[in-house]
Amino acid sequence: MTSRADLAVTGLGLVTPAGVGVERNWAAIRAARSTAAALDPLLAELPVPFSCRVPGFDPEALLGGRRAHRLDRFVQFALVAAAEAVSDAGLDPAAWDGARVGVVLGNASGGTQTFEEQHTVLLEQKPQRVTPLLLAMYLPNMLAGQVAMEFGATGPNLVVATACASGSTAIATACDLLTLGRCDVVLTGGSEALITPLVMAGFARMGALSRRSDDPGGASRPFDAERDGFVAGEGAGLLVLERTADARARGARVRARITGHGSTADAHHITAPHPEGHGLEQAMRRALAEADAGPEDVGYVNAHGTSTPLNDLAEARTLRRVLPHGPLVSSTKGVTGHLLGAAGAIEAAYTVLAVEHGVVPPTANLTAPDPEIDLALPTTGTPHRIGLALSNSMGFGGQNTVLAVSAG
Repeated sequence: MTSRADLAVTGLGLVTPAGVGVERNWAAIRAARSTAAALDPLLAELPVPFSCRVPGFDPEALLGGRRAHRLDRFVQFALVAAAEAVSDAGLDPAAWDGARVGVVLGNASGGTQTFEEQHTVLLEQKPQRVTPLLLAMYLPNMLAGQVAMEFGATGPNLVVATACASGSTAIATACDLLTLGRCDVVLTGGSEALITPLVMAGFARMGALSRRSDDPGGASRPFDAERDGFVAGEGAGLLVLERTADARARGARVRARITGHGSTADAHHITAPHPEGHGLEQAMRRALAEADAGPEDVGYVNAHGTSTPLNDLAEARTLRRVLPHGPLVSSTKGVTGHLLGAAGAIEAAYTVLAVEHGVVPPTANLTAPDPEIDLALPTTGTPHRIGLALSNSMGFGGQNTVLAVSAG
């Protein structure tokens, strides 16, 4: 057994609306460049026709033509991000003991694009025209299965689904596997490709999406007084986790450490957060306790900050209650939109980068902070030495996960 303070982030891989690759992502996040497109052709007939897409993503060039066509978009994202993360960690899959390498990834819904396309084939053509690869492309577990096959990882292999907290919950689960000694290396994070007509119609009908069609670039505006809903995004974030002693023994760079986590349920409502954030509060306090830290040790919080009226207010109230000293807070969803089941993983990666580089990323589009939200919200990249940061995630069904990220 080892303490969670010994868990090192040695590799990162990112495929998001902010770009393909960690460097492009970090540059866009620091510059607070919104990625929402004016018109998504796939959504043209829907009430909300814009989204945050991964720019310039060419699966055929990145994965090979025949192979790319046999994978749903959510798996394509993950394989590209995983390759970057493994390379960034300086690991050689040909040399590692695959039985000691686990894969734990978060995803909310599986290959929805494939499912919708093939359902149309079934209705408009005939059952014999449905692809025999439907289930292999659609099932959520194939996310971890495909990554394991790519890298020869034969250890524990699973996909977790806690809605928009899925990526963070996957990382927390990976931490437990390392702590229990079940693995020596875990590829963890999340991937999502839910920008499809059916899913977006559902979100629109719920009233969850911003209707700012005249200004898509300004639509995702966490904590702003004029926020009116989130903007959907897509992408993947992968982290390589190891025990710090193991990482240092092989001379690896430790970008940061995951020193604690907390997971809870609101048990309150199917979609709305608890108005006072009671579940989130307990998750934050548990993460701090596992990190052997107090509230005053927190220098930065990467907030869930979806740009929805209810979420932002509930989270802000919780942050003021748990962290009364007022650390810097930002939401990177102003740049990327809401990446749903991948959000927690990608935001954990951004938190790692913030800690590593000593820079708090700004909240994009925050022009008029909500007067009911009393937080320290920088609107430009702020140099700031961060010993400990929190990354918050909240999901439909009231599922919360908070990660404590410490300097390496």
